[in-house]
Amino acid sequence: MSELRLSSEKRLRIFSGRGYPELAEQVAEELGIPVTPTSAYDFANGEIFVRFEESVRGSDAFVIQSHAAPVNKQIMEQLIMVDALKRASAKRITVVAPFYGYARQDKKHRGREPISARLMADLFKTAGADRLMVVDLHTSQIQGFFDGPVDHLFALPILTNYVGSKVDRNELTIVSPDSGRVRVAERWSDLLGGCPIAFIHKTRDPRIPNESVTGRVVGEVKGRTCVVIDDMIDTAGTISKAVDALMEAGAKSVIIAATHAVLSGPAIERLKACKATEVVVTDTLPIAEDKRWDGLTVLSIAPLLARAIREVFEDGSVTSLFDGHS
Repeated sequence: MSELRLSSEKRLRIFSGRGYPELAEQVAEELGIPVTPTSAYDFANGEIFVRFEESVRGSDAFVIQSHAAPVNKQIMEQLIMVDALKRASAKRITVVAPFYGYARQDKKHRGREPISARLMADLFKTAGADRLMVVDLHTSQIQGFFDGPVDHLFALPILTNYVGSKVDRNELTIVSPDSGRVRVAERWSDLLGGCPIAFIHKTRDPRIPNESVTGRVVGEVKGRTCVVIDDMIDTAGTISKAVDALMEAGAKSVIIAATHAVLSGPAIERLKACKATEVVVTDTLPIAEDKRWDGLTVLSIAPLLARAIREVFEDGSVTSLFDGHS
């Protein structure tokens, strides 16, 4: 009788691009498995080569790559990894992109513009991805761009638990930096016991094209601790102006809370210069030491990603992770 045994058991494998290997290592550690060894390098002309050092046939593959700068290189490398897995007969391929590139280009504002967020989804599908896993998309409609399951994870519980442990909830007001984030502010309020919300009414100065001007504060903020929320901090222009407007309106103190710390250009200087007492973000993107300061708090996203990956691997419920808040 042959000693060979056929097994239908799925194999969970974690793969990491070169953009943010530390996050993949943390996720793998949470899951109690190693990151699958991968060889990757750039040719002299910038083309990317990837090869996996172990067999991936029949595996349930999760390819982790956050689209950090340089964004286009990280996206291309992840696409190439997905293609390599498809051609190596992986059973199922899930693209894990904690920060999904081009998410702000999710619709046409004017004629002759691309919808790049849709193009991204098409590229991953064409490469061979069966599933996407992302954290706090710029807009939820992007889920509909991918022809397959999308696990949209929320950093909301991580951020609210931290803020709620630091601040007296009776003195707290949740502030949206514009009217577009009011729904998210309401979810913050629900998780923090129904504290009041406010938003910044933005206008546009006709003398300054393509630049918003922070207007009046709508809501009760005087004498209160305000938490300004957003999905990402890029150049920090909007959010630093929001802090200034809140302090002028009589807020006692202001905390900034966001999921993605893009921190481009003058962001660090603006955040340090504004009157926020603390900036709270998650580590969906790598934050270099020279971009950290005493007022910055970075919360780990790895446990959330690991729990979601385990639920997908075991055919469980990702929605259950958020207790109905997804």
